[in-house]
Amino acid sequence: MNNAFVNLLVRWLVLAIGVILSTKLVPGISCTDGSTLLVVVVLLSLFNAVLKPLLMLFTLPFIILSLGIGIWLINSLLFYGVGRLVDGFQVAGFGSAMLGSLIVSVTSMVMNRLLSPPKSPGPPPSRPAKRDDVIDI
Repeated sequence: MNNAFVNLLVRWLVLAIGVILSTKLVPGISCTDGSTLLVVVVLLSLFNAVLKPLLMLFTLPFIILSLGIGIWLINSLLFYGVGRLVDGFQVAGFGSAMLGSLIVSVTSMVMNRLLSPPKSPGPPPSRPAKRDDVIDI
């Protein structure tokens, strides 16, 4: 198995867990079946890889002024867009999309923290000795 492929599958699984949790916790979000969930996960991944960086680039001043809340709004917009595009995945309104994207983001953050390997508490790497260009006689 390729490590990049396994990482992609793990990311999709974490995203699917987040979408499932959002359908269970937010009243305005529903998903009909597993194949619809798969389409939602793939489309959200595609939007996050292609559209999100472009939107963040164009709205960078707003993101800075809002202290990062603009990123949450971009995630909500993408979540709402997927709800409008995929039959069988309903997002009632932008408020539901905001709550759903918040749940997906928190789930992703927690799962990535749990799945990442722990850092070893070893000593910090030593720096090479500094070479001076001065000649001592």
